[in-house]
Amino acid sequence: MIEKLSAIVGAENVLTGNDISRWHEDWMGQYFSEPIAVVRPASTKEVSEIVKLGNATKTPIVPVSGNTGLAGGASGKGHIMVSMERMNKIHEVRKASRVAIVDAGVVISDIHAAADAEGLVFPLTFGARGTALIGGSMSTNAGGSNVVRYGNTRDLILGLEVVLPTGEIADLMSELRKDNSGYNLKHLIVGAEGTLGLITKAVLKLSPKPLAYATAMVAAPSIADSLALLNRLQDATGGAVEAFEYMPRAYVEHHMKVDSNAREPFDAPYDVNIMVEVGTTIASEAEPDASGQIPFVTKFEEILAGLFESGAVLDAVVAQNEGQRKAMWERREAAGVIINHPLLINHDIAVPLEKVATFLDAMAVRLQTIDPGAQEMIVAHLGDGNVHYAVWGKSQDPDVRDAVTEAVEDETLKLGGSFSAEHGIGVSKLRSMKRRKDPVAIAAMKAIKAALDPNNIMNPGKVLPD
Repeated sequence: MIEKLSAIVGAENVLTGNDISRWHEDWMGQYFSEPIAVVRPASTKEVSEIVKLGNATKTPIVPVSGNTGLAGGASGKGHIMVSMERMNKIHEVRKASRVAIVDAGVVISDIHAAADAEGLVFPLTFGARGTALIGGSMSTNAGGSNVVRYGNTRDLILGLEVVLPTGEIADLMSELRKDNSGYNLKHLIVGAEGTLGLITKAVLKLSPKPLAYATAMVAAPSIADSLALLNRLQDATGGAVEAFEYMPRAYVEHHMKVDSNAREPFDAPYDVNIMVEVGTTIASEAEPDASGQIPFVTKFEEILAGLFESGAVLDAVVAQNEGQRKAMWERREAAGVIINHPLLINHDIAVPLEKVATFLDAMAVRLQTIDPGAQEMIVAHLGDGNVHYAVWGKSQDPDVRDAVTEAVEDETLKLGGSFSAEHGIGVSKLRSMKRRKDPVAIAAMKAIKAALDPNNIMNPGKVLPD
């Protein structure tokens, strides 16, 4: 197998032994891999030949991108691990049509920089953007902090190229905004976590870069009041809210504990802390007036002042420069600190916007009845209803820990929500899929998987429960 792989990509790009140590575990240290080799192709043709070899020998193929996933999607044993890191070219950024054509191995932050150079923005953003690759983000349909305005990864992809489990190359590299020519295979592949094929290239949708941002930390009396704030800002800015991120008091305190540079967001402590950012692409709103003030920011401050007077806002601090804005973003993007706990029980759920508070209130009660003394550690993309509900458990009993997850599932589905919002299923949520996903839907998914991948070589054991 090593010789055959070496003939495809060159011996120097077939890594074994100590050379694959950085792929042995994910960044959380919870999911592990023991591949036959890590193979680093440099072209779609090489990927195709690798997959053909895997299919012919019925050897599993597991794609890996930045290895920053949270659901164990790149774990396994006895497989060929395909790293996309050498396929890292940005082929084009076309300003007129606002698209970028990129390989699957391009780092997200590099796409940001390329778009920015053309006065555009690729709005997918999250804490791991400096190491995460676009291929992995497509495979998991990643979300992030700007979903409230721009949508998930799926909404940012116009076309893609994918190597199917047979090794055949499907050219879906459409640049069209409208295309009703049959089944939308692009949407089938995006979010499939590598179980239906290996993405090699994509056409990305870019957006005009905001000419000015207004960013603030806002304290609200309750999460329900925060939703009123979101709607007020959306109405007043024509839907220009880019981020609306919830950080409760416990998270703020823990962040300051682990980061000596972290500071309180306000002079006084509050329970409900929201980071909000709005952006404008209208030149007249972004140009400083005679007093040097930016009209868009002034309008933002006036909205907050009105909400303060009505009692809907308890306090607010508006960033006056890029340094202050960066500090606000760093507070939210440090959320990885909440998963560094030996008894972590991690959840990534979504509920309708008006039901976030209902979910959190119900879980605060249920958690203590199941695992007394366990601590909630929460951050949320409040603007799209996505709650990262981490639990620092007390009990080491697997049944107790599973009961916590079942309670989260109960309360989530009771409210019409989903037990997986943006991290994917991988292996971590297979039990949730088996317990909670509509069995007819699972059967349909298994039929698709069997039709495209009859030998079950593409990332087996992920997404679909046995």
